[in-house]
Amino acid sequence: MKLPPTKPTLLRTTNQTTESTSELQEQIRRRAYELYEQRGRNDGYELNDWLQAESELTQPTSKTIAA
Repeated sequence: MKLPPTKPTLLRTTNQTTESTSELQEQIRRRAYELYEQRGRNDGYELNDWLQAESELTQPTSKTIAA
């Protein structure tokens, strides 16, 4: 017996997820611009700045508590 083809399920995001993503992208944009300014506004490093900012903001931070 042959089964009928199935339709793929679309992934739907909630407004909260969309807003969180927009907020994160804005934070990354701001941090990337800070990196650009710290480097003396030298052009040609946009991708590096973006990736560094993204890494800084999305990596879980570990905090060490001194005993």
